[in-house]
This record gives sequence, C-alpha cells and structure tokens, in this order.
Amino acid sequence: MPSLLEALEQKYGESSTESEGSDDEGISVAIFVPCKSPRSIVPSLLVLNDCDIATAGEKEALVAKCACVEELDLAKNKLKDWPEVFGILQQMPRLKFVNLSFNELNTPLKNVEVDRNLRWQQLRNLVLNSTFIDWESVSQILDHLPGLEELHLSMNDYNNVNLWESCDCGQIDNKTAENVCFCPKIDYRKKHKHGGIRKLHFNGNPVDKWREICKLGYAFPNLESLVLADCPIESLDIEIEINDEKCNRNYERSESECESGNTKESPHDSFRVLKFLNLNSSRLATWDDIEKLAKFPALHCVRIQGCPLWESNEYTEHERRQLLIARLPNVEILNGGGVIGGDEREDAERAFIRYYMEKPESDRPERYFELVSIHGKLDPLVNVDLRPEKRVKVTFTCGSNSEVRSVDVYRSVSDLKTKLEAFAGFSAAKMRLFYVDQDLRDIQGPEEMKYPHKQLYSYNIQSGDEIIIDCKKKINEK
Repeated sequence: MPSLLEALEQKYGESSTESEGSDDEGISVAIFVPCKSPRSIVPSLLVLNDCDIATAGEKEALVAKCACVEELDLAKNKLKDWPEVFGILQQMPRLKFVNLSFNELNTPLKNVEVDRNLRWQQLRNLVLNSTFIDWESVSQILDHLPGLEELHLSMNDYNNVNLWESCDCGQIDNKTAENVCFCPKIDYRKKHKHGGIRKLHFNGNPVDKWREICKLGYAFPNLESLVLADCPIESLDIEIEINDEKCNRNYERSESECESGNTKESPHDSFRVLKFLNLNSSRLATWDDIEKLAKFPALHCVRIQGCPLWESNEYTEHERRQLLIARLPNVEILNGGGVIGGDEREDAERAFIRYYMEKPESDRPERYFELVSIHGKLDPLVNVDLRPEKRVKVTFTCGSNSEVRSVDVYRSVSDLKTKLEAFAGFSAAKMRLFYVDQDLRDIQGPEEMKYPHKQLYSYNIQSGDEIIIDCKKKINEK
C-alpha cells in the first residue's frame, strides 16, 4: 500500500518520459517553465480519495510539498494508526478542512504519545464519518483543535455519548447492569468540552434516547446546527430523576434542589442557542414530541420528514404542514423552502383551530386554546360544491319541432348528436348543433358546438337553455 508521499508523486509527479527534440525544423514551440518543479507543486485543495494510503511517508519531503495545503480529503483509504494520521497533519500547518471518512480509525488514541502542546489553530472543519473512532479519542483530538467549528461524526455506530473520562467508582445501574458514575467531576451538564463548535453532523448513529443527544448539547454549548437524520430517536422525553441520596452523595447541587426530592432535566436545556435541527427519518410518532420543539429558545429552522407520525392517512400533506406550522410558532423555515409568511401562518393556525374544534375537548392540545385566544372561536367552513350539476333540462329545437329533455352535462357533443338522430330525423354526420344561453340570447346569439369531443358542461349549460339542431344538407342547398 502506498504512502501519502507516493500517492502525491503518482498524481502530481513529473512524466516518466523525457521530451525529445523534434526532427521537424522550422517549427517554433513556446514552453512555460514553472519556478518550482512539478513534483513540488501541490494545490491548496488536496483530494486523494480511495488511493489505498496507509502511511505518511518521508517527513521532510511532505513538509516541502504540503506546507501550503489548506483542505485535505483522504476519505476511503487504509489509514488505521493515529501516529500516521498525526504524522500527515503535522506537515500541513495551514489546514482548515480535513476529511478522514471511511478510514478504520478505531484504535484508541490513548495508547498513542502525542505532544500535548500540538495545535492546529486554523482547522475549522473535521470529518470523521464511518471511522468508528471511540469517544475518548474524539475527546483527545478536540483538545488539539481550538478553532474547530464544524464536526462530522456520522455513521460511527454510536448508541450513546461519552465525551468525558470515566472513573473507577464501580457503581452499577440496577436496571441496565451497566457501569454508571455520578461523580461531580464528570457531570456532563457542567463540563463543556469545546465551546467553538457551531455545527455537528451525527447522522445514521443508532442512538434512540434523547437524553444521550442532550449530552452533545452540554459538550458543545454554542451549537447552532445539529443534524440527526436516520437516528432512531423514539421520543424527545427525558426521564432523569435524581433522588435525595444521589443528590447528597454525588451531585453538586443547591440545598433547595436537594430538598425538593428530585430534579428533572428538560429536552431543550442543553440547546440554548440551537437554530437548526434535522430529525428526518427518526422514529418520532406523537404530536407531543413535535410540540416540544416549540420550547427550544433559539430554534427557527427544522427538518422533520420520514417519521412514523406521517404514516397516517388522516390528513393530506398540505394539512400536515399546516398542523406543523400551527404547533411551531418559533419555526420560520420548515423542511426546506422559503420563510413561512404571515398569511401562511395565519391560515395554518385557523385550520388548526377548525381541525380540533370537531374533536372532543380532552383531545385538544394546549396549543389549540392558545390559538383560540388569538383568533377567537371560528365558524366551520361551508362545504361548497363547485362541480356542475350532472343533469340539466334543455329545450331542443329542430325546425318546427321543440322538446324539453334532461341531459347529462358530462356527455360529449358527438355523443349528444347520436342520441338526437331519432328526434331530428337525420344522421349525426349531417347534424349541426347551436347552443343558446338563455341569459345572453339577445346579446351574442347562438354558439355553434363545433368540437365533437368537448363535454357539454364546458359550455356552462344550465336548465332553461336551448340547443338548435340544423342539417348541413339544407345549408348547402341554400
């Protein structure tokens, strides 16, 4: 397997064959000679995906080639050892973006000697998707990235969040039989790991408890964007109650908190500045969870599609959007698209009131009463059927004969002619029909019904109108 240096030489190295002088004379060829050898020219954006890179290569040669690299994409290679990864990154002091996705970097970083003073001050974006890196290694890496703003940890098979070192207190949870620790030094509600991170992508991890997601908010207190698509989150409820014994023994809490007997964490406590949240393809199945999104203090952009809640056929897609908008007064952008305007929001809130006013009072959510206090109690919408009457009574006139008949307005002109053959006394092929609107008789006169496949309702035919039947032969004789 090649080293990074060898992969660079293969992609950006000189041609293996030297240019030979041409036998043709009298032809002038201009050749541009760069100041540096082609082997030393590496772009600021370096992409070496799927090149089987497993090692860094010669340090001095890498420094000479890669000192100006700002964006590095090494996805889908064979990197496994963290010393090799750090050996690569150390030669690129100007890095702003690094993608190491789909490299198996699951070897614990705690076994690697890394200079604690090593810092990548300019690195803003780190992508570690499907690397299966453990939480302790993530925590150690963040210590070297003081300027990091965007972190990608998708598809790493995380079913919990643990960005803090565990202790050896040996406490066992009686329900789960797992090691637990309530020591103040690792209280995730108080220990912020990285205040600079604004965006976190956490797609496709099998976390199903919102209390684990909340730990991400406490770890990154300035988080503004959180993507949780394809995470099987079942509810936004947090069921954490702390009894007197744990409060006195393990948590640094005020006397008033301990005296209350228990404290309860809210779903949005750790997301005080979160503006964007993606919950696509989660397992949320109740409107109660949707209403919890309205309590996030800064949230204004939400994506929530592909959830079990939408599998019901009780309402159309338009009605579903209205019910969402009405429940989320804080959300300005829903499932992409433009900003929700004032008219759309008011229409949605009124539709919400009418939807629940037909329900039993016990089934009406709190939001219903809030909206009634704003818009008042609304009258039900009148169900107006704008479809044309199916049958109307029309006067048919052919010469001196006249007769009133009931006609299906969804019948075509051609079909009507066939039905009138017995009354007219000649075939449909020789027949011409003229429609006379009873209200416009004196203004526009008869209108010929020329188009055989046109349906009668398109003429706006009503009871009391007239259709005149004439024969083409008679006109020709005239």
